[in-house]
Amino acid sequence: MTLRTYNPSVRLANWNEDVYLDEDILKDFLEKKDKGELFLQKISNLRRNVLKETDLSISTDGFVHFGDVVLLINPDKDRTPLSTVSPLCGVTLSATPDEVTLHTKVSIETPCAVTASTNVKPIARNVFVITSVDGSPLGEPLRFGQNFALRTTEGFMGQLYLASDQKTFLKCANKSRLQEVSLMDQPSFLTWWQITYLDPQLRFEYEGFPVPANKKLLIIHSKTNQCLAVPRRYVQWTLFGKEFEVAAQTYLDSHKAEEPFNHWILVTKNPSDEVHTMFDRPNPPYEKTDENNKMATEIKC
Repeated sequence: MTLRTYNPSVRLANWNEDVYLDEDILKDFLEKKDKGELFLQKISNLRRNVLKETDLSISTDGFVHFGDVVLLINPDKDRTPLSTVSPLCGVTLSATPDEVTLHTKVSIETPCAVTASTNVKPIARNVFVITSVDGSPLGEPLRFGQNFALRTTEGFMGQLYLASDQKTFLKCANKSRLQEVSLMDQPSFLTWWQITYLDPQLRFEYEGFPVPANKKLLIIHSKTNQCLAVPRRYVQWTLFGKEFEVAAQTYLDSHKAEEPFNHWILVTKNPSDEVHTMFDRPNPPYEKTDENNKMATEIKC
């Protein structure tokens, strides 16, 4: 029977080296812990700051108001009836800060990228506040053709404004080379947007009317007159997974109408306590019947 007469406490030869290695590992661990660089700390900060659930505003009259917290959803590109649109088949406009900012900063700093995420749950990174730029009071309905701004929430999201500008050779979207959309820390004419009615034949008649919530519409940049768009063929890999590039570009079909890449829905909260958004509510029976009748008539035609 052999006995181990040497152990780390002897501090000779390789045993002494093992002791120093253990001390270095502990020192590195404590240093990373003080700086918040441990993996568990990063995940905790991510969940606490960016992925935390956020309450949307409730629309009591069916319209969008200044000060409302909404979810911006670009529905699926397939042309489906509005009553069948569900956030599960769309993407949401989301702030996408870099990894260094997420783990070392107390709030998001500019420039900050914007992407379209498949996560349709209302969380801190994908909810925006309808902000007035012309002095309209809080609670006043937003109207078609009226300038407004889209701002991130307070706290870690930093109250940044969605902005865009004319594309140049050096400043454009990374993959599509289209007009870039990003977040800015100061409001300006670059952060002004307008809501336009979806149907071009009725667009002029709806000018000045309140904007309805949970309906398809267009979001147009006031300076460049380009629609906010999600071209689904440009994919970006981010810290949050596979997402899509967001740009300001108007896509028109053969009838001079905007394509589904430009369609957006301002989603509000469901008054019920059981679900998060209005689209989680089932359709009334009469709406399903009307929808089936329309589909049957289209098939016959």
